[in-house]
Amino acid sequence: MTILITGGAGFIGSHVVKLFVEKYPDYNVFNLDMLTYAGNLENLKDIENKPNYTFIKGDITDELFINELFKEYSFDSVIHLAAESHVDRSIKDPLAFVKTNVIGTMILLNAFKNTWKEDFNNKLFYHVSTDEVYGSLGETGLFTETTSYDPNSPYSASKASSDHFVRAYGETYGLPYVITNCSNNYGQNQFPEKLIPLFINNIINGKSLPVYGDGNYTRDWLYVVDHAVAIDLVFHQGNISETYNIGGFNEWKNIDLVKLLCKQMDIKLNRPNGSSEKLITYVKDRPGHDLRYAIDASKINKELGWKPSVTFEEGLSITIDWYLSNEDWLNNVTSGAYQSYYKKQYN
Repeated sequence: MTILITGGAGFIGSHVVKLFVEKYPDYNVFNLDMLTYAGNLENLKDIENKPNYTFIKGDITDELFINELFKEYSFDSVIHLAAESHVDRSIKDPLAFVKTNVIGTMILLNAFKNTWKEDFNNKLFYHVSTDEVYGSLGETGLFTETTSYDPNSPYSASKASSDHFVRAYGETYGLPYVITNCSNNYGQNQFPEKLIPLFINNIINGKSLPVYGDGNYTRDWLYVVDHAVAIDLVFHQGNISETYNIGGFNEWKNIDLVKLLCKQMDIKLNRPNGSSEKLITYVKDRPGHDLRYAIDASKINKELGWKPSVTFEEGLSITIDWYLSNEDWLNNVTSGAYQSYYKKQYN
């Protein structure tokens, strides 16, 4: 089997690529990544010389390039993870999110469709999406696979649009697809624009911890290694034309999460209890901020037997330990020095 994984040098993508390369040595795994600020080949050092792994630098919005790539390799399957994913940046530059998340997905869909025409036997287009397409919840209730879409940010609107196009290609052209919508991921190798690695880095350096509004926004958190395992299960055992929600079965208000993070950091850094919590600073809320996300992941649990392997407290502790043991990685990422790795490794 020949698999194209887009966005495979990013946070979630690198975990998926490593899992597939190591677990399935008979698969030819191609990793396509633009290597923007969030793509880091240092995440993949331990597999870069594996015989079943190939890295390709490229842009999913370059239609000619993508079409030539599919002509050359005739990918049996696509796991599509490449996306602009930060809500704050989508508010500042929404068109960039439309270009990558909508147009880029369309170009991949067309290339896949045109490569295989109507001969889709044993082929699959796997589209990875987000729970943010569902909008915001009140104090009760959960997002299910049948929840109506109601995106509230340019980011979530762009992902909702790409989801719709994937389903439309399934209905119109018979293209075999699966879609997963996941909750907030955390774990090793995450770029420190996201809450948990940002705050770990800020606590290490004694910087403020900016919390939006009153801090009572609620999110479900998913350990990235568990997410990669779920993607593996859906890819191999999921039903065609189905959607699966992937969540961590745990909800945390932002302020409660931050205080737990501060407590664990104080212990691990041998600092006085409460010292990190003093860094918390409440800042002006962002526009279109959804109050609460919560995933009902019972479908993937019942049909495929998936469930999280760690509690949030355990996963957070593992994550903090990784960042504290990999401060060079963190410093390289925050300084931009990691981008020189591609030039050194691939000339």
